[in-house]
Amino acid sequence: MDLLNNYLIYLIPVMGLIGIIVMAIKSAWVTSQETGDASMNQLAGYIADGAMAFLRAEWKILSYFVVVAGILLAWSGTTVATSSPIIAVSFLIGAFLSAFAGYLGMRIATKSNVRTTQAAKTSLAKALKVSFTGGTVMGLGVAGLAIIGLGSLFIVFYTMYVTSKGEAVNGEAMAKALDVLAGFSLGAESIALFARVGGGIYTKAADVGADLVGKVEAGIPEDDVRNPATIADNVGDNVGDVAGMGADLFGSYVATMLATMVLGREIVSHDSFGGIAPVLLPMVIAGLGLIFSIVGASMVKISKETDSVQKALNIGNWASIVLTAVATYFVVQWMLPADSFHMLRDEDANGAVKAGSLVFTKNGVFGSILVGLVVGTLMSIITEYYTAMGKRPVLSIIKQSSTGHATNIIGGLAIGMESTVLPILVLAAGIYGSYFFAGLYGVAIAAAGMMATTAMQLAIDAFGPIADNAGGIAEMSRLPEEVRGRTDNLDAVGNTTAATGKGFAIASAALTSLALFAAFVGVAGIEHIDIYKANVLAGLFVGGMIPFIFSALCISAVGRAAMAMVEEVRRQFREIPGIMEYKARPEYEKCVEISTKASIREMVAPGLIALITPIIIGFAFGPEVLGGLLAGVTVSGVLMGIFQSNAGGAWDNAKKSFEKGVEINGEIYYKKSEPHKASVTGDTVGDPFKDTSGPSMNILIKLMSIVSLVIAPHLNSADNTSKMMQKQEKVQSMNVHQIHVDKKI
Repeated sequence: MDLLNNYLIYLIPVMGLIGIIVMAIKSAWVTSQETGDASMNQLAGYIADGAMAFLRAEWKILSYFVVVAGILLAWSGTTVATSSPIIAVSFLIGAFLSAFAGYLGMRIATKSNVRTTQAAKTSLAKALKVSFTGGTVMGLGVAGLAIIGLGSLFIVFYTMYVTSKGEAVNGEAMAKALDVLAGFSLGAESIALFARVGGGIYTKAADVGADLVGKVEAGIPEDDVRNPATIADNVGDNVGDVAGMGADLFGSYVATMLATMVLGREIVSHDSFGGIAPVLLPMVIAGLGLIFSIVGASMVKISKETDSVQKALNIGNWASIVLTAVATYFVVQWMLPADSFHMLRDEDANGAVKAGSLVFTKNGVFGSILVGLVVGTLMSIITEYYTAMGKRPVLSIIKQSSTGHATNIIGGLAIGMESTVLPILVLAAGIYGSYFFAGLYGVAIAAAGMMATTAMQLAIDAFGPIADNAGGIAEMSRLPEEVRGRTDNLDAVGNTTAATGKGFAIASAALTSLALFAAFVGVAGIEHIDIYKANVLAGLFVGGMIPFIFSALCISAVGRAAMAMVEEVRRQFREIPGIMEYKARPEYEKCVEISTKASIREMVAPGLIALITPIIIGFAFGPEVLGGLLAGVTVSGVLMGIFQSNAGGAWDNAKKSFEKGVEINGEIYYKKSEPHKASVTGDTVGDPFKDTSGPSMNILIKLMSIVSLVIAPHLNSADNTSKMMQKQEKVQSMNVHQIHVDKKI
């Protein structure tokens, strides 16, 4: 046991490596599956080429940003004692791994789609196995890279700044190590924001253009090979819902662990790990979640055509959550000491715990982890209710489609707004409950518990666009109806899982941002944030406004790009004779080019808002006003994210319900009916809500918090710095007896 205690820190990246090995095995299996006939392969090649063209264009622009930001970070690291120029290296590694995670997802998705279509010729069970295995490759790749990257860098920085110099684990040296490590999270979230916004603009510009001209004007199916925008639409599923989501959850995963580690540094822990058990715990939980996600993924299977795909996914998801919860209990009991904890910020000048401050135990820490798992589960259930076909919210939008386009829009907006109530109450209860059990550290560890099974959540989420692409290839290849029926079955479930994935992501972002906010307050040396102060209140209002202008820029970008797409599709229908008779091939590459150029151009402004605003406010008005800004953007961003994602998801499934026929006032309506046309309009409005601005909210609030955390040492006043140094010296003298254990680790 002593040997395990001494080397636990090295087992963290090993667990990540296990995930990568399993990912490689599953990737090889997917690649070995049959790809179908020449027509299917040609179409899949168009999609893959378009996806990689977008990535190359995006990486070219982002490389300039990464280099400039890295230089600025290296310079800033020389200006304060608790940072280092090495933060630039950490930033570059985080940015690279985030981009690489998106690439892995894109690559496997564009290989899995055509193989899923071919498998659907055989059975629904085989089609599910291929598509979900493709999603699993992405989930394991993202989680594995995050754990390897964060775990390895922590070992390096912990050794460099703490153990090699015999420093205390709660002092300035550890603060420096974690500040440098924050650069890794900053790099990951920066790439995630641009990938999510750029991918969202790409996919929705193509989708809206394809729908408005193809389905509404020309009256042809969504993925008809005659539609010039259909390839761009299928490419968009990959760049938005695969690469964008992969980078998004990579950043969330890392930010959650980092926030918990920063707060864990403030806990004096007399444990068997040199006093860093509260810092190591979130990474260990993440590693266990990765292992049990592998187990859960292996349980996703069906045997008959009539079996429920959603039920199979739920079984795997629940298995990974329950196994992680059980294992986490024993890990917490093993790692954390029996005595109670408190945070250093709760001590007075004499080292005594302030009256009213929270003192907690390891059982309280486990209680907070359970709260996080429950919150994540409830958020997924609530999101599924508001977006799934056959449920009251979607049925209400279907009914309102019978009276026209306007009432459909009204119904969707109302459902989106209503859908914020239960999630916010759940989040509020989760924040209160996790704080009750273990204070601010409890809030952070609750987020870590929620994100523990990210590999499984992402596998379920990535399965959706793979199935969607498979259906598109089946439609474009004019395969038998039974094949399209199987892919439609998978796609319908994928729409719901995509919506629940967005709900899970925004919930985790809310808890993570709160933890990052608490870490920022500590590092910036703020005792409290007083909203009675005019400048702080002004910052609060400005923060509340940012998600609105951010959303406006994203939605406007989709609108402008969609207009260009509509004009191009109309031009091709008008100028290329024979398209509608299958005698001429549309110029797919022109539509791909429009989406690519528009998304790269339009993603810059929203990204700069998230990156620059905290810097301007922080240095111009101070850390307390910046704290008010973060509070405003977090609350407003969470509400906007839930509203937009759920409204868009409900509109989408209301439209899809017409494909099988819906009953409205005793009459059955199908595709091409007037209510269906109204539902297409609603889905078109909801597209940028659910796939561009809505899911970008969680990255916005986290990125602004991380930027604030990185600049916090620069905002800390001299007086606060002096007080912090005095407290750290006291802690160092208290923990000097643990230094020899540190050296072993």
